[in-house]
Amino acid sequence: MAIGTVAVVAPGDMGHGVAEVLRRNGVRVVTTLQGRGPDSVARANRAGMVALVNLQAVVHEADVFLSILPPSRAIDLAGEVAVCIKTARKPLLYADCNAVAPETVKAIGTVITAAGGRFVDVGIIGLPPKPGGASPRFYASGAEAPALAELNAHGLDIRVVGEEIGQASALKMCFAAMSKGVTALATEALTAASILGVAEPLRSELASTVPGLLDYANRAVPSMPPKAYRWIGEMEEIAATFASVGLPPGMLQGAADVYRFVGQSPLGRERTEERTQGKTLEDAVAGLARTLGKR
Repeated sequence: MAIGTVAVVAPGDMGHGVAEVLRRNGVRVVTTLQGRGPDSVARANRAGMVALVNLQAVVHEADVFLSILPPSRAIDLAGEVAVCIKTARKPLLYADCNAVAPETVKAIGTVITAAGGRFVDVGIIGLPPKPGGASPRFYASGAEAPALAELNAHGLDIRVVGEEIGQASALKMCFAAMSKGVTALATEALTAASILGVAEPLRSELASTVPGLLDYANRAVPSMPPKAYRWIGEMEEIAATFASVGLPPGMLQGAADVYRFVGQSPLGRERTEERTQGKTLEDAVAGLARTLGKR
């Protein structure tokens, strides 16, 4: 299948970065800004996305549809697109690229295929792409995954990991449990240490005993607060994933609570593009400790 037009919904941090990579590599990228705020409009413009009047127009023009948004919106968007697919009567290739549990993505796939669409399960691992930089990895599974992999010729890094819907999402869930789960634990432990007056001894012991963990916290914790609100649903999806195989879900439910707290803090309410607080590990932890002190 020759891919000429790709839909990306929505133009958030990841979506608009992916859109810009595709556009720079010869693909027309469309979206809809219906109901979106000024930040989304600005990101879509920066990426060179073509904004169409509504979702029906997007489905009509697209060869491939990339759903890239917070996990809590994934099922709703699939339902809206399914209605458009039925109206357009076209076998749109729909890739759910959201951080959702395997059972969730299977339900989404059923919605799309029942409407006459084709479906790919995708888990994105890596940071949003920057011009001239590397693409995050798009792990894809399902019978239609090789068709999506044609976007490798247009700047993306798509890796087929299996023929079953749910495999790509399972990989994403397990990876994010370790990466974002560790970030949540580090945030909680270091904030507690700050309040309890043992921040410096803790950092010294970490530097001596597990320096790699401290290095990770130095990178991950300061960059996390503006994104924390988006990670709540992801942690809940991971908890559901673990529960489905008989593992205790409580650890990841706790991580969701950490991100809920951070997202409601002054640090979490800042936008990534306009941050003034918490740019170092020490500043981020101190800011969260102050938030607890005000309660």
